[in-house]
Amino acid sequence: MPDTSTGSTGSTGSTGYTATPSRRTILAATAGLSGALALGGTAHAARPDDRKLRALIARMTLPEKVGQLFVMRVYGHSATAPDQADIDANLKEIGVRTAAELVARYRVGGIIYFTWAHNTRDPHQIADLSNGIQRASLTEPRGLPVLISTDQEHGIVCRVGEPATLFPGAMAIGAGGSRGDARTLGRIAGQELRALGIRQNYSPVADVNVNPANPVIGVRSFGSEPAAVAGMVAAEVAGYQHARQVAATAKHFPGHGDTAVDSHYGFPVITHTREQWESLDAPPFRAAVRAGIDSIMTAHIMVPALDDSGDPATLSRPILTGILREELGYDGLVVTDSLGMEGVRTKYGDDRVPVLALKAGVDQLLNPPNLAVAWNAVLKAVQDGELTEARLDESILRILRLKAKLRLFEEPYVTQGGVDRTVGIPSHLKAADRIAERTTTLLVNEQGLLPLSRRTHPRVLVVGADPASPSGTTGPPTGVLAAALTELGFTATALSTGTSPSAATIARAVAAAGEADAVVVGTYNVTASSAQKTLVEQLLATGRPVVAVAIRNPYDVAHLPAVRACLASYSWTDVELRAAARVIAGRAAPRGRLPVPVQRADDPTRVLYPVGHGLSYGSR
Repeated sequence: MPDTSTGSTGSTGSTGYTATPSRRTILAATAGLSGALALGGTAHAARPDDRKLRALIARMTLPEKVGQLFVMRVYGHSATAPDQADIDANLKEIGVRTAAELVARYRVGGIIYFTWAHNTRDPHQIADLSNGIQRASLTEPRGLPVLISTDQEHGIVCRVGEPATLFPGAMAIGAGGSRGDARTLGRIAGQELRALGIRQNYSPVADVNVNPANPVIGVRSFGSEPAAVAGMVAAEVAGYQHARQVAATAKHFPGHGDTAVDSHYGFPVITHTREQWESLDAPPFRAAVRAGIDSIMTAHIMVPALDDSGDPATLSRPILTGILREELGYDGLVVTDSLGMEGVRTKYGDDRVPVLALKAGVDQLLNPPNLAVAWNAVLKAVQDGELTEARLDESILRILRLKAKLRLFEEPYVTQGGVDRTVGIPSHLKAADRIAERTTTLLVNEQGLLPLSRRTHPRVLVVGADPASPSGTTGPPTGVLAAALTELGFTATALSTGTSPSAATIARAVAAAGEADAVVVGTYNVTASSAQKTLVEQLLATGRPVVAVAIRNPYDVAHLPAVRACLASYSWTDVELRAAARVIAGRAAPRGRLPVPVQRADDPTRVLYPVGHGLSYGSR
């Protein structure tokens, strides 16, 4: 069992560690290692001296080595004084009370932040939490800085919400077509994450989304064209890794873009041939490797053409070592997708999964469902000779190389001043707005319905789906659109009708449309039998002009053949909805182009709108 001592964490108050330690304190806490492992003052200095890192590894106990391989969730806004409900959740799931106790007991090398774990309330709190975690680790014997990570993809997957800067998601960036915008996104998002103490971001998504029915990737992908996706991935990686701010992570290797099963809940099988994989799935990962990507995340998918054993890629040595390391020449960090997902748990028990992942070539074991089971299984595998200590050292060396590259040995702490100077500042927010305007895609505009004029259509009813805010934005979408249109001079009212409106709800929307000059309806994953389709049809029957905004997948337009105007925003975050409102009002020109094809609803073998389709005002 792991060491159960909690170490000295000190009194931090209700919001965690607040004061920023002096450089003398930092140097003492790291036992003088920061100077020995310093990379130098330039952004392009050589990587740290492996001899010094190996000497550091040689001082570690076996339990400490095992812990360094794990990246774990923990509940609470504070490292030492979380709310009681979070203490209870930690005790139930991990057997510790706090993040500080987690670090002390298991000596984990990384911690992942989640909104649902209450890690990300606001920027100052996040910075305090990060500092508290670092202090808890660095005050342990042979303490090392922690690599704190999160999923900040932007668009529909974000863990840090407003007032941080939130950008359009990957498919929107793909629609914008600008690698410069992708690089800007990575650079600004990286600066803000670093200011919060988050140094590893599980982004960008390198999957090529060729399956419109993909339930887990979809708009998280840059698009369906391998070369275009590869270019965007490389550009965003360059932005994130600018001046060693944050380690970017390309995911999900070997490619999750052609699945109809969500690996959170099932075990997807991709039937691409080896040749199809080489031409379709591999290019973005090859581009990421060429761009110097710091980490790559595995997928819990089976690809028989790459490994016919029936194992998921996360546990496949032919895929992770044979292809990723040997064929693609990648020697950076390999991190699993969450080990709590069903896709990796289907074939083996939770005690075998982490051991098999390490044997396959993984370095970091992310978020096991039961840390004690996983931790002890790895320890036992070494003690029994199934894994060698040298194998652990190989992965730990990669982990420490990355920590040294990110200057975590020298600069493990962040400051409140740094948060205020960096997170959500006006120049960052303006950059996000400008990028969003370049992504909104006008798919249909019959008889030049758009842009709407506030003189001829002053009263606008905004109805439609109101899914939960994806990234700490203000929401709901109907309210955001209505507020944005009101600011642009319209008199706009919002009426939420949901993703499955009832007959009574549709009737209320139709009645409200009678009092409006135009209707804007937000659609969300419309299908042939969707009640949203019925809503749009009945709104059209009123004779009022109807503008559809596909607030997630652009494929909605195929099921709405009668609409005179349709836009794709690719997400329902505020920045994208506000941009869509400016396009509707004519304050911005539609410039986006589809990065995926849209098939016909009545014949999916035929393309309705090809890649590159997108109208501008004055075109039909």
